Amino acid sequence: MNGWTHPRGVRITEVGPRDGLQNEARPIATDDKVRFVDALSAAGCAEIEVSSFVSPKWVPQLADAEQVFARISRRPGCVYSALVPNLEGLERALAARVDKIAVFTAASETFSRRNTNASIAESLDRIRPVVDGARAARRPIRAYVSCVVRCPYEGPVDGRAVRRVVDSLRGMAVDEIDLGDTIGAAVPDDVDRLCDSLDGALAPSDFVLHLHDTRRTALACALRALQLGVTRFDSSAGGLGGCPFAPGARGNLATEDLCYMLSGCGIETGVDASAIGAAAASVKRTLGDSASR
Repeated sequence: MNGWTHPRGVRITEVGPRDGLQNEARPIATDDKVRFVDALSAAGCAEIEVSSFVSPKWVPQLADAEQVFARISRRPGCVYSALVPNLEGLERALAARVDKIAVFTAASETFSRRNTNASIAESLDRIRPVVDGARAARRPIRAYVSCVVRCPYEGPVDGRAVRRVVDSLRGMAVDEIDLGDTIGAAVPDDVDRLCDSLDGALAPSDFVLHLHDTRRTALACALRALQLGVTRFDSSAGGLGGCPFAPGARGNLATEDLCYMLSGCGIETGVDASAIGAAAASVKRTLGDSASR
């Protein structure tokens, strides 16, 4: 592609066990979750988001987070992370020996209230002690920002709103900012607009992009992001996933599809795409007709 020098490597965080399974209606056995994580580890994933320490009242599918972390086979060099909403969740996560702590907020006020029962400002206040606690425990911190392109309730999200949230997170000195197209509405031009809105605050090489594939545009957006300098992506084996608080947010960018594209471009990931596909097929057999993709 004229004028584009692609990176030598891309880092992929596999979010299937958490974002991929969180809103599946059928209960999934802990044994099946452990097998899924172990298969992803064996496939060479650099990081796997294993579960969430959100209250089981809100996400019952992930109520067994401690048991899953206790039973997975940890591959040296792989980071095993989890979503943590508050100090109680942080205490549970640290006891489970979680490697990286993920916190979350949004760029849309309505989505923030629907997802966390708090305004954006209140959600930032809530995560601050979690960030401080994780830092005290010497755990790296990822911060998710949902709805950076479009909100299911408000429509298009102003880039200035995204930048305000990013500025607040940078003020907390989180280690990683992850920008989410939560309902899979983005097209490649939206990636340009997102990067433009963050110019001078956060370079493309300094954030993670989390794409959903509701309209089958995620791979095209990933390619455009690569061209702009993004080198870190979230994806989910088999395209599993969605958000229980975002109507229509069905399916993440599939890890095996992303790896296939990157390999074709000569970009290294360290991930065995065929092994990812096998792991996805196995968990989908477990889910049966309820699989969300």
